Amino acid sequence: MRIALISDIHGNLTAFQAVLADIARSYVDQIVFLGDASALGPQPKAVVDLLQALGCACIKGNHEDYELNWAQFLPNTPEGWIKATMAWGVAQLSQANLDFLRTFQPTLTIPLDQNNPQFALLCCHGSPQSYDDMMLATTPAVELDHWLIGQPMPVIASGHTHIQMLRRHRAQLLINPGSVGSPMQEMPFIGAPTLLPWAEYAIVDYTQQRLSVELRQVRYDLALAKEVALTSGMPEPEVWVRQWKTEEGHIG
Repeated sequence: MRIALISDIHGNLTAFQAVLADIARSYVDQIVFLGDASALGPQPKAVVDLLQALGCACIKGNHEDYELNWAQFLPNTPEGWIKATMAWGVAQLSQANLDFLRTFQPTLTIPLDQNNPQFALLCCHGSPQSYDDMMLATTPAVELDHWLIGQPMPVIASGHTHIQMLRRHRAQLLINPGSVGSPMQEMPFIGAPTLLPWAEYAIVDYTQQRLSVELRQVRYDLALAKEVALTSGMPEPEVWVRQWKTEEGHIG
C-alpha cells in the first residue's frame, strides 16, 4: 500500500500540478488530501476543479470551514489583505465547487495491513480533535496526549502547520507532509510568513510489514506562479508574491 499525502494547496495551481506530476511517476495506490485547498492563493477555482477531478479522499481544513461559512466568519475577520483575499477567493468558487467542499470529511481511517485492521493510518487536518490544532515537532507530549486520546491508530497524518514533520510520539508515528502551495520556513511566525520555493508532500509505504515514510520537496516554476498571481485579479497580488524566499535566499 502506497499512499500520497498532500495538504495545504492554498490556491497555488502551479505547485499542485508539479506535485501531481511527481506522484504520477511514483506508482501510488491512493492520494489523500488533508485540507485547505483554495484560500489565499491566486487560482482558487482551478485548484478546486482539479482536486475534484482527481477524485481522491479529502479532509476538511479550517479554510474549507471559513469558505463554506464566510458570512459567519466575515464580521470577525480583521480588515486587511487576508480578509480581502478570502472574500475574493470565495467569490471565485461556483456552487458546484462549494458543494464539493461540503463533502470533505473531518477524519479518515485507512487500513494499511489487510491482516491487521488495527494497523491503520488516521488522516486529519490539525489533530483528530480539531482542524485548528498544530501538531509540531516542538509540541509538548502532554498536549499531544490530549489531542490523540481515544485514537489508537499507529500512524497519524495531519497538515495545517505548513511544516514537514516526521515524529514518533510514544508508540505512534506522526506525519506532516508539509504544504503543496505555501510551505513555510517556520511555524509559528512573526509578522508575515516566509514561504519556501518548492512544493511539499509525502508518501507512506507499507509493504511486507515494513512501514516507510518519504517527505518530498518538488521544485517547480515559481516565477510562473508569481506571474499568474500578478494577473489573477486577486487583491494586492504583490503581497502574495513577496512572501516567497528564492533559492538564493532572497525574499520576494
